[in-house]
Amino acid sequence: MSERGVPLEIDGVNANPFEQFQLWFAEASGLMAEREAVALATATREGVPSVRMVLMRHHDGQSFGWYTNYDSSKGRDLAANPRAALLWYCEALGRQIRIEGSVEKMSDAQSDEYFSTRQRGSQLGAHASHQSQPLASREKLDQRVHELATRYEGRDVPRPSFWGGYLLTPERFEFWQHRENRLHDRIAYWPDGPFWRRERLSP
Repeated sequence: MSERGVPLEIDGVNANPFEQFQLWFAEASGLMAEREAVALATATREGVPSVRMVLMRHHDGQSFGWYTNYDSSKGRDLAANPRAALLWYCEALGRQIRIEGSVEKMSDAQSDEYFSTRQRGSQLGAHASHQSQPLASREKLDQRVHELATRYEGRDVPRPSFWGGYLLTPERFEFWQHRENRLHDRIAYWPDGPFWRRERLSP
């Protein structure tokens, strides 16, 4: 049996979905070009959806997180409608994980800490890019980066106030395992007091 067809049973997954995520995430190590890549879906106040790829830079036993420009389209969506969904997909193992919940900004201290670890070029780029806004030309963007590099030459680049992290606190998980004939295994988790209730879903 190929790894893409390994059965997924309710009694074979962890009772804690965060630990089940960590298990699958670890098993995908070395099998993916960018293991932290996830699809992030948001919606406007009116419910108009939008989805894009982001890098999941935070995950623990309580939340999942990413960083972006607060004035970007996703930032504006989250300001108006602070709920989102993440999709992590590992083609090599035939697995995907859906995570849905409420979203809030990280603290300034958390965002500062992560920003300090970014490459200097990425730090300058965060300042230079008015994300999701019209751009007259690539040359205009390159010029802004050059001006910022000159301004901060010889000193640390501070985190811009319009850039930082978001945390999603899950209210639902779904673990999906590829099976033959499209009869995939799906196990969903729902909050049940201090614990999580598991149930199998039809493929």
